[in-house]
Amino acid sequence: MSSTLGSSIGKKLLMSLSGLFLIMFLLVHLTVNSFLLIPDGGEFFNAGAHFMATTPAIRVIEPLLAIGFLVHILYGVKLTLENRKARGSARYASGKKTTGVTWASQNMLVLGITVGAFLVLHIAHFWVKMKLTGDPLLEHTAISIGGVETEVENAYALVNHTFSYLWIVIVYVVAAVGLAIHLSHGFWSAFQTIGFSNQIWRKRLTVLGNLFAILIGFGFSIIPILQYLFYQG
Repeated sequence: MSSTLGSSIGKKLLMSLSGLFLIMFLLVHLTVNSFLLIPDGGEFFNAGAHFMATTPAIRVIEPLLAIGFLVHILYGVKLTLENRKARGSARYASGKKTTGVTWASQNMLVLGITVGAFLVLHIAHFWVKMKLTGDPLLEHTAISIGGVETEVENAYALVNHTFSYLWIVIVYVVAAVGLAIHLSHGFWSAFQTIGFSNQIWRKRLTVLGNLFAILIGFGFSIIPILQYLFYQG
């Protein structure tokens, strides 16, 4: 088993499976974040954040998510360095760019590092404050959940305040674009590695991957922009 995971195919398989797991997380995360755009003073978003924080299944998934990120990042860096070492000076022999290869596929390491750096910032802004240190903005507020008045943390106030800074909004938009470009290659590549790809499905997965990348990039960009422009004060 260890020899399989240590092989090039095993590493690519781990990259693909962890990537698909993170793709599902992105969909859930974007869905919850979209509640920020409901003009109800943050009630629906706070209800969603409360559900995510108190549901036992989510608590189990959370450490798995952290492991998934680590596996994806570490194996991504390792595979890239190994591939570069294997190609050696052959990469520069012709002096021409490889045809049929997208910019995203050639720069997955740079894109991955960009997204990883943003992830650290995102965790510092929200996860650390919500899970570890607390924040005055998280002072409990009463909302109605299923007709029952419930005391929850005011996660909306923290997010809304964070997105009142233009530089943070710009960083989030840049990161969302980087993530979208990363996904435009990673989506179909993950399915190809697990064997769910042929000449016909490769084209379909490429289209689906591009559409998914646009959805994620646009979604994670427009939320902080609209929060900054229309939801302050």
